Amino acid sequence: MTIEVIERRSAPDTRRILEALPDWFGDPVAIDNYVAAAADPDFGSVLAVRPESVVGVALTRRHFAQAAEIHLIAVDPEHRGSGVGRALVEHIVEASEHDGCSLLSVHTVGPSFEHEPYAQTRAFYRAVGFLPLEEHDGLDWSGPSLILVRPLAGAAGPDRAPDPRVRS
Repeated sequence: MTIEVIERRSAPDTRRILEALPDWFGDPVAIDNYVAAAADPDFGSVLAVRPESVVGVALTRRHFAQAAEIHLIAVDPEHRGSGVGRALVEHIVEASEHDGCSLLSVHTVGPSFEHEPYAQTRAFYRAVGFLPLEEHDGLDWSGPSLILVRPLAGAAGPDRAPDPRVRS
């Protein structure tokens, strides 16, 4: 079935999807914060839509002209593993590159916190081109947060000086 990715906000769909994923989003306060972000114009909001309903949501935030962050990606549990998350990421990558962004980051629970659902999350981000950068305790929550980054096409743009270590 076809996935359409659109730039639109839906706090109710964000809540519905997050509440259906208790292994990842079991904290009601965190869910409320993500739902508030879904309505906040400072965040970009992208929805994955199938003919019957919204099946995925992603929130982004632009910190600098060159760097953006995926603040949230969540896929309805009935549609996990069907390409919805990848479609959301690729839409965000294309839009960010088009807007001159050079680097995309995402935070998730770090590997020093052993939890199978987040091991799946880290594997997903690696599969869509993100590389682990560093892990910090107490960054986004009381435990370890892993920062992953993905260089974008703009990373080697014409306004950058060539690396003297690289021979042409």
